[in-house]
Amino acid sequence: MKRLPLSLRLALAPALVSSALLLGACGSDDDNCCDTSDDKVTSELVADFADNVVVPTYAKLATRLTELDAASVALRNAPSAANLAAAKAAWQAARIPWEQSEGFLFGPVDSFGFDPALDSWPVNRTDLDAVLASNDTLTQEYVRNLQETQKGFHTLEYLIFGDGGTKTVADFTPRQYEYLTAISAELKSVGGSLHDAWTKTVDGRAPYRDTLANAGKSGNTAYPSVHSAAQEMVNGAINILDEVANGKIADPYDAKDPDLVESQFAYNSLSDFTNNIRSVENVYLGHQQGETAKGHSLQAVVGVDSALDKKIREQIAAAVTALAAIPEPFRQSIRDPNSADEIEAAQAAIITLHNTFQAEVLPIVSN
Repeated sequence: MKRLPLSLRLALAPALVSSALLLGACGSDDDNCCDTSDDKVTSELVADFADNVVVPTYAKLATRLTELDAASVALRNAPSAANLAAAKAAWQAARIPWEQSEGFLFGPVDSFGFDPALDSWPVNRTDLDAVLASNDTLTQEYVRNLQETQKGFHTLEYLIFGDGGTKTVADFTPRQYEYLTAISAELKSVGGSLHDAWTKTVDGRAPYRDTLANAGKSGNTAYPSVHSAAQEMVNGAINILDEVANGKIADPYDAKDPDLVESQFAYNSLSDFTNNIRSVENVYLGHQQGETAKGHSLQAVVGVDSALDKKIREQIAAAVTALAAIPEPFRQSIRDPNSADEIEAAQAAIITLHNTFQAEVLPIVSN
């Protein structure tokens, strides 16, 4: 999906902060939630976030996209049910780090267009079939220049899963294999470029990890203060929570339109949404899921075991639990009246978490 550019989000940040303050951040019911100090919003906070969350997530994404490309090539070279199953599993595995990166869709993933190149949706099957019907040679370079919704995760999903994961090896054509491997090669390339943009000097640009870690230092126009970098972190979480509740869930549910559902072909929608919540959790705790804290974190800024910290962790768990209660496939649940309560409960849980970050966490890192 298209997202607001970084420059616009930063321009809107002061208004968001003022709005959050007016909403009553650190309300009287949570006496401990403001038990913090400015010195906790330090350069170590943003550097540890980059080193312990962002860079490892993108490294995992690059690895899994490489594995997805290898599985796609193996399927093309030796079509079999086993190789098709392996390609499907590789696609699902690569979705995990990608969706867990959506809590920090800023920096190179935004400014260099890596996000839309990887993950634009919904796809238009008519457009995809038009590519297949053309006489063009489907190379990686050709795919790179296609419209965003004619490449990336979801076009590849359509090619290997078919409608609802029902595709078999017998259903493939040579042309589909050609398209498949061109897309997987480009996905691998984009994933590598995204990781490199954070970790290496590319075309004279310093690693974005250093740009973030050096927030507040002289000449840093992206982050003139440490607080601006911390705001970027919190706004990243706020943005994805808004997108999941009011976009990924609400758009197809309100329209009762399966074609608006993300990852509808693989029946992977609820997994995607859950990993988006895990992304917010990782941003907040300062480490990837399954790991232990290694350094500074937003949780420490809020105050470990403070009333606000407990509320945030409870709301994250509630959002994950509520998503798990929605029957998969989501594209069918949106049309099932018996699933309405579960879908709306999940939306409400995610919006509650969103409001907590906006009204209570954002002001803390902005003061």
